[in-house]
Amino acid sequence: MERKNRMCGIAGFCNLKGDWKENIKRMNARMNHRGPDAEGIYVSEDGCVALGHKRLSIVDLSANGAQPMHSHSGRYVMAYNGEIYNYKKVADRLMGEQRVTAFRGSSDTEVLLEAIEAYGLEKAIAMSKGMFAIALYDTKEKELFLLRDRVGEKPLYYGFTSGGAFAFASEIGAIASLEGFDNDINRDVLDIYFTHGYIPAPYSIYQDIFKLEPGTILRIQCPYGKNDISMSTYWSMREAARNGQTHLFKGSEAEAVDELERLLKESIREQMVADVPVGAFLSAGIDSSTVVALMQSLNSGKVRSFTIGMEEKGYNEAAAAKEIARHLDTEHTELYITERDAVAVIPKLAGMFGEPFADSSQIPTYLVSKMTREHVTVSLSGDGGDELFCGYTSYESVSRIWNKMKNIPYYIRKPCSSLVLNSPLAKKQIYRTKGTLLGAKGPGQLYEISYETDPLTKKISKSHGNCPYKYNQYEEGFLEEVNHNVMLMDMLMYHPDDILVKVDRAAMAVSLETRVPMLDKDVVEFAWSLPIEYKREGKTGKKVLRDVLYRYVPKEMMERPKKGFSIPIDKWLLKPELREWAEALIDRKTLQRQGILDADVVWKIWNDFTERGIWRIQIWFILMFQQWQEMEFR
Repeated sequence: MERKNRMCGIAGFCNLKGDWKENIKRMNARMNHRGPDAEGIYVSEDGCVALGHKRLSIVDLSANGAQPMHSHSGRYVMAYNGEIYNYKKVADRLMGEQRVTAFRGSSDTEVLLEAIEAYGLEKAIAMSKGMFAIALYDTKEKELFLLRDRVGEKPLYYGFTSGGAFAFASEIGAIASLEGFDNDINRDVLDIYFTHGYIPAPYSIYQDIFKLEPGTILRIQCPYGKNDISMSTYWSMREAARNGQTHLFKGSEAEAVDELERLLKESIREQMVADVPVGAFLSAGIDSSTVVALMQSLNSGKVRSFTIGMEEKGYNEAAAAKEIARHLDTEHTELYITERDAVAVIPKLAGMFGEPFADSSQIPTYLVSKMTREHVTVSLSGDGGDELFCGYTSYESVSRIWNKMKNIPYYIRKPCSSLVLNSPLAKKQIYRTKGTLLGAKGPGQLYEISYETDPLTKKISKSHGNCPYKYNQYEEGFLEEVNHNVMLMDMLMYHPDDILVKVDRAAMAVSLETRVPMLDKDVVEFAWSLPIEYKREGKTGKKVLRDVLYRYVPKEMMERPKKGFSIPIDKWLLKPELREWAEALIDRKTLQRQGILDADVVWKIWNDFTERGIWRIQIWFILMFQQWQEMEFR
């Protein structure tokens, strides 16, 4: 049984007023880049439920792999986006237990459907490892289920349109394309957006439209109204972290390195299975280098590796990546990008992401994906290493600062914080920062403060909402160890809602499938079981991960400052072409007509940058928001 790789988009609705066929086709068309080769549509006998599917067929163009797909009994119909990496094991179990006598085709879709039929939805999903967004319709009970993978690799939006229909899709733009869609902008989320540069699940830019959270099953019953929805969790990052830290790995650090190498190899081996060329992104960092090294160790031929570089000093890791690729003997491809390359991408960003999104590394991510797609159809990435193995320097900073503060009672620190913030010292940013940090209740709040902006940027939006931060979803000290608490904060919000969104949308824009071996369920759960001393020593993080890599790449080759996957967007915005583009987006009359952003604040921030050299990352957040508005309302 060979897995037929598919990059897909799924969509659908219940109780839509209007021409269902025209509307589902419109939704599919909006997702064409996610699967340009084939289209599938299903509508229930009563006309209440419609499912759509866009498919990129790599090998199997037969009807056996087409979606939406019916289970053997005909009870279930499924539209599915993603990959079940261990589907062969699930298929063997179905055959061994004689739950299935034969499969019609050779797709993981069919295996998953029959597992659901045989074991029930939750048990079938529990035994499946992969990345996915699923819409499953039970024709017998007239129930629709939506599911998202454990960590949030594949996106899934849902909600009610202004006309009262329930709709869902892989991309928010597909929902917005429905006839008569008129949902207002969700102004309540703008404070979060202008703090972080993205809108975290469960929120979206539209009122009444949401992102399904990772590890969640949504169930909606006939007649498919707002009161007919229920939610359940089949896997929780929060509980995986607590369970791991409650049941720590008992072996030595060397044994932890052995086990991590074994688990990563198993994950990579499964994720390399494809009937099409497979490659990997390679920076000069620990995470991607580890993935490529293990891929090469498992491959009899040369692995394809891809990187991009820049001429600007301080931003270029291409030379180091090339050195690593040469040592590992991969077939390496690199592309040096210029300011002009970046400028050419910017007009595409709003349509690519569907809602405001402003991690500027979206630009190099798109460019490396575009280059990679010219050579392979599937690419593995090293995402997840920092958050799971304590890689960010900010984790060490929070731990160090908290250890200095924790012995001073909060009832003393809080008034001291107020004194500093209300004194003349607060005119200087360094004292405002120290005063704010002093008032933190715990390490989690310390970490959250690191995202806080100065008072000016808190006034960008005229609407100040009350959407709670996901960073506040659990109490201080939920995990005993400080670093693990802040790592969990990132795995709940920053990683799924920024990193994975960036990679999925940028790669899908060029029909490239990305896979993330470090987010394998077993790797994630093992990582949470490790004591902090196996992950961090002083300012050096990712200890066990580094030790896996050093079995394949000399340590001295990796001992260099991390540059990250960033671009000099602040320098580029001062050049005439981008400056003209930016100032057109924040035209005062446009801002006043829109009535969402405070034009005086926006221009104060812009003038501080252009005239005084004060760079605030919110500049890019504002420009991406305005570009999205221009796309949405022109």
